[in-house]
Amino acid sequence: MLASQSPARLAVLRAAGLEPEQIVSGVDEDAFRADSPAELALQLAIAKAQTVAAHAGAGAVVVGCDSVLDFDGEALGKPADVDDARQRWRRMRGKDGVLVTGHCVVDTRGGADPDAWRVAIDVNPTMVRFVDVSDEELEAYLASGEPMHVAGAFTLDGLGGWFVESIVGDPSNVVGISLPLLRRLLNEVGVSVTELWREHHS
Repeated sequence: MLASQSPARLAVLRAAGLEPEQIVSGVDEDAFRADSPAELALQLAIAKAQTVAAHAGAGAVVVGCDSVLDFDGEALGKPADVDDARQRWRRMRGKDGVLVTGHCVVDTRGGADPDAWRVAIDVNPTMVRFVDVSDEELEAYLASGEPMHVAGAFTLDGLGGWFVESIVGDPSNVVGISLPLLRRLLNEVGVSVTELWREHHS
């Protein structure tokens, strides 16, 4: 199960051979506070996965993720409004940020009691360098509406990809879910990715 409403995360998993059931956690992201962007992303990922696992009961493997852009130590989630997105991009253009994605895997196959669950967590950072977008390009991007729905007000796999100069790290992490990290976390709770492929293709 994917504890996220993100179409981008779902698309990454589908392209990688999985067909998860997608369930929105309903967690209030604004209620969380943390000492660092990475800690915030991890807290939210854990909350989403645990919430969906509690509803799912026994027999599920739940994946929760949350992405935050660490820009000069500030955690940038989804922008509040168009003006917020505009101000962010004026700061970010021509500069670097670190997209951090928290991951939490909850395995409830041991039973419905949370004490029986196996849990694996980690955070993945990917450095992103933004191009020095012009005001005209920025206004066109804002008008598309895309920046309003994503952490950091940009995408790598959509229109925002035009404005990413380079990345250092895992590309899927910038999209919202790191395949190499998720593979490792699934292994930690006793799930093989290749078994999930076989289930998907059988």
